Amino acid sequence: MDYEYIEVETAGHVTTITLNRPQVMNAIHPPMHAEMQTALDAFATDSDQYVCVITGAGDRAFCAGSDLKAAAQSGISGRAYPKSGYAGLIERFDLSKPLIAAVNGVALGGGFEIALACDVIIAAETARFGLPEPLVGAVALGGGLHRLARQIGLKQAMGMILGAQSVTAAEGKELGFVNEIVSATDLKSAVGSWCERILKCAPLAIRASKETVLRGLDEPSLAAAMKNQNSYPAFAAWKTADDTLEGPRAFAEKRPPRWRGR
Repeated sequence: MDYEYIEVETAGHVTTITLNRPQVMNAIHPPMHAEMQTALDAFATDSDQYVCVITGAGDRAFCAGSDLKAAAQSGISGRAYPKSGYAGLIERFDLSKPLIAAVNGVALGGGFEIALACDVIIAAETARFGLPEPLVGAVALGGGLHRLARQIGLKQAMGMILGAQSVTAAEGKELGFVNEIVSATDLKSAVGSWCERILKCAPLAIRASKETVLRGLDEPSLAAAMKNQNSYPAFAAWKTADDTLEGPRAFAEKRPPRWRGR
């Protein structure tokens, strides 16, 4: 498919989606929301794609959030999101494939919410993160308020949210939501290394692991999580997969496993 506001590339088992409106710091407007929905739908249903990387075009911004000027000019509500929520991502709760945010610059408002919805955040040293919506009389409704509190703890999250505070990549790593910080020139290679590590693992085992962690956190207790994990879809698929037998077979035969994703 031809996209106007994003770029989508596949290399091996990795899909890279680039937010491509650098002239407005990759701010998102309704057509871009729709393109993100389509691209992520395609990734989710493509059996040959195992990992998705989301990044921004240019060297200033990952995503500066919603394009308020475009919303004002068009008269279309900034909350007219596609079926999977903001950027076609933040309510995509059934996606068990891993997502990596390669944050190449500022990630503010909805941009920060996109990053928080990913499983791993790799940040350039120039990255900044924050939810500044209250400064313009708005509320961060793209999941950021909920995800930030869950990912870094209530008091630290409240400090950022109530003060509309933005933080550096180094502060993000100290708070716990950034996995790795690299120079801007090393960001692509660092993300490639993360993808390589993930791709060494059985893809269905990765999906079962992600889903078990996230769904388990919603269970009322550890005992309930361990009891109910057998019913989680990705966990159930892994239990009967061909790859689940391939791992022990490859170990016994002293060779690298040949994962087929089924």
